[in-house]
Amino acid sequence: MSTPSTASPDAQVLVFDAVKALAFVGDLSMGQPVDHSARTAWIAAQLAATLGLGGDACANAAYVSLLRWSGCTANAPEFSELMGDDVGGRHAMLAAGLPSHLAGSMMPLAQIHCEVSGDVARTLGMPPAVELPLRRIFERPDGHGQPNGLRPPDIPFEVFIVSAASDLEIFSRVYDLERALSYLAARAGAAYPAEVVDAVSRHAVDWLHTLEQDPACVDTAPAMAAGPHGGSTSLELIADVIDLKLPWLTGYSRRVAQVAAACAERLGLPALSRQRLYRASLVHGIGRAAVPNALWDQPGAPSESAMERLRLVPYWTARAARRIGSLADEAELASHADERLDGSGYFRGLSGAALGIEARVLAAAAHAVLLQTARPGRAALSFDEAQAQLQREAQRGLFDADVVAALGGASRAPEPPQATEPAALLTGREVEVLRRISLGESNKEAARTLGISPSTVRAHLENIFRKLECTTRAAATLKAMTTGLL
Repeated sequence: MSTPSTASPDAQVLVFDAVKALAFVGDLSMGQPVDHSARTAWIAAQLAATLGLGGDACANAAYVSLLRWSGCTANAPEFSELMGDDVGGRHAMLAAGLPSHLAGSMMPLAQIHCEVSGDVARTLGMPPAVELPLRRIFERPDGHGQPNGLRPPDIPFEVFIVSAASDLEIFSRVYDLERALSYLAARAGAAYPAEVVDAVSRHAVDWLHTLEQDPACVDTAPAMAAGPHGGSTSLELIADVIDLKLPWLTGYSRRVAQVAAACAERLGLPALSRQRLYRASLVHGIGRAAVPNALWDQPGAPSESAMERLRLVPYWTARAARRIGSLADEAELASHADERLDGSGYFRGLSGAALGIEARVLAAAAHAVLLQTARPGRAALSFDEAQAQLQREAQRGLFDADVVAALGGASRAPEPPQATEPAALLTGREVEVLRRISLGESNKEAARTLGISPSTVRAHLENIFRKLECTTRAAATLKAMTTGLL
């Protein structure tokens, strides 16, 4: 039985809430407290105002702060390979600086990050005054920044405001204000202009005191929700950014959303439930950003220590529910994705009647799609194999038997895309190559899968990057997902 051909439920979300969700994911990816980006945004807005910039410029600086780490999931595989622990490694890097022996390896990682965060801003409809600083967020006045070694005036001034605000927030929290100000002063003229450091030195005490006395002020500054970046955007963007962290999960959250909504329709659930399930499925992986890639990528059953960290994934998703405004209900439902009917799930360990029908559908749908997804050390199950395993697990009491029965063909993995029309942006073969590369395969692996030579794969990738106006696998994957090519 095929998936119902009804249109996907509405997945629009306020741009402001999408930005807050992406900031939450970014903070988790960087090993930071989940209010780091919000605090940085507030400081950046105050700093911009102190420097005499107008209201739009203050809001732009705040938005750049909130989206600064939106490219972190995109280069998580490379950070994991470089440091072993992409989350812990980045946490240490922010607090103590990058080890000198790794400095030469950062350029391609910075390129991925800047390209993806800039594309995220563009997809959100942000103005150039937000997008361009994100594309150059790691550049420095002395020309020693990444990835292009630019110098002013080719570096937007917002870059220096956000960099100083972030360093002040991190160093004053990890160490103390005196050390934070000494750190900024030592980098004046190299990492940020002297006038920025001077303004921070004069006002940091008051800013940090306000943040300590009134933590909620970060949610109102500088009235960004009603600022120049209103409107709505597609919630699928957040799902795609989340899934970039693990290439083998490319498109996973979208598939879970489609399966969950189709299952809810088969069960006769009302339209509101179908919509809530679809939206919750798209964001159910928010907490995944807090767990190092090495734990996800290891073959075989995870160790007990690894499981302790994996059990926190839905906890962090639940935490997100408290910070994302109009997504609060969906994120709360999303945090039930790993619960099981017999109480063996996590993080709450709920069972029986404590799990409503929507939570039961989400848990079964997420598991069904995961079973049909290849991952390191485990091949994907066929639809029939996955359905048989789900039925066995339902008999053992892990899943609702009625929900598993309703999944039926709705959980069948999608067929690979057919050749595109001649007028389409990418050819059919280019889509096939991009799909293999987006899943984390090397050029040689993609060539072997597709029965072509590695040089042919490289030629196709050159065409793909040129047509999509990007230079990295992660950026090409994100563009292809958001434009429906994958």
